Amino acid sequence: MSCLFACCTASTCGLCTSVASGISKKSARIAYCGLFGVSLVVSWILREVGAPLLEKFPWINNSETHSKEWYQIQAVLRVSLGNFLFFGIFALIMIGVKDQNDRRDSWHHGGWIAKIVIWLVLVCLMFFIPNVVISIYGTLSIFGAGAFLLVQVIILLDFTHSWNDAWVEKDEQKWYVALLVISAGCYIAAFVFSGILFIWFNPSGQDCGLNIFFIVMTMILAFAFAIIALHPAVNGSLLPASVISVYCAYVCYTGLSSEPRDYACNSLNKSKAVSASTLILGMLTTVLSVLYSALRAGSSTTFLSPPSSPKSGAKKPLIEGEDLEEGKGKNEKEARPVSYSYTFFHLIFALASMYAAMLLSGWTNSSESSDLIDVGWTTVWVRICTEWVTAGLYVWSLLAPLIFPDREFY
Repeated sequence: MSCLFACCTASTCGLCTSVASGISKKSARIAYCGLFGVSLVVSWILREVGAPLLEKFPWINNSETHSKEWYQIQAVLRVSLGNFLFFGIFALIMIGVKDQNDRRDSWHHGGWIAKIVIWLVLVCLMFFIPNVVISIYGTLSIFGAGAFLLVQVIILLDFTHSWNDAWVEKDEQKWYVALLVISAGCYIAAFVFSGILFIWFNPSGQDCGLNIFFIVMTMILAFAFAIIALHPAVNGSLLPASVISVYCAYVCYTGLSSEPRDYACNSLNKSKAVSASTLILGMLTTVLSVLYSALRAGSSTTFLSPPSSPKSGAKKPLIEGEDLEEGKGKNEKEARPVSYSYTFFHLIFALASMYAAMLLSGWTNSSESSDLIDVGWTTVWVRICTEWVTAGLYVWSLLAPLIFPDREFY
């Protein structure tokens, strides 16, 4: 096992070195996403095969008797902590970067061989620290993962409002028709999917009141979104309401599908194959969410700004400087502002590292089978609460201008 691990490490180092030399300034953000993706793969591999290796470390395998699931959680958390420290350190270093003449700007875009070495060293060092540190990090990761889910929700709300505003501003009939068609399609999909959930998670002959409550609440929320958005006083739109409805239905599904395999109301087959496919989908969603949120940092016209807010159509990005970055109206020798917040960019990855650790470790719950991933009542309630928080934030984005008419919402 040790020889195999050493060979894999050497091959990975060689591959990373060749890739690092080809990374340009324009592809730096994609490279960070690639490094994050590699950390997910390493976590997954060590979760599956690393338990016997960790048992040989005396500072990890102390006098207590631990299960296989415990060692799997340890492996995932230690890789996650190394990843978190890597992006967290860069987030602190990049605080205050305002223009491209700042030396930290070159640190953000270059030096990839050194970055890969630092990342590998940090990850390896995490396997030599005491268990108590990992235990504390596991507890903190629950809150960090919750913060990442909240950022995902806010980014989704910002995206739906921006999408709607962009098509409305075209002021052409075909775009209005497209808005109507997509909105109707999303609502149909949301309710059809909710109906399917009744079949999957409310089998006949079982008392599944909790599952019925979750599904019915999802359908009620979808109705409420449309009613509130179309109210004349709100000045909302059906497109954001329909997209949020589909998202809530999807989150409800992920929550119900995470119910324990021995729960009678969960008729899905919780086999290892199903669990692996769920993990792949979850990891892909995480990577795409991190990439999108990082890219949106410097280009969003609003950030959770209601459609009726004065700032909604201001076309003013959160972090100004896109035109300045292209040198329009400025001397090329002058300092040009950075196009997005480097600190926010790395902070998103740090929080995503915590979320990925929770996803792979079942939110540090070792009571479930080691063959199952992201399964348990903790996961269920985290998903359902995420759905409700999403609904609350969306409704707030519509009602806030009515409740506080003298305030501006960004």
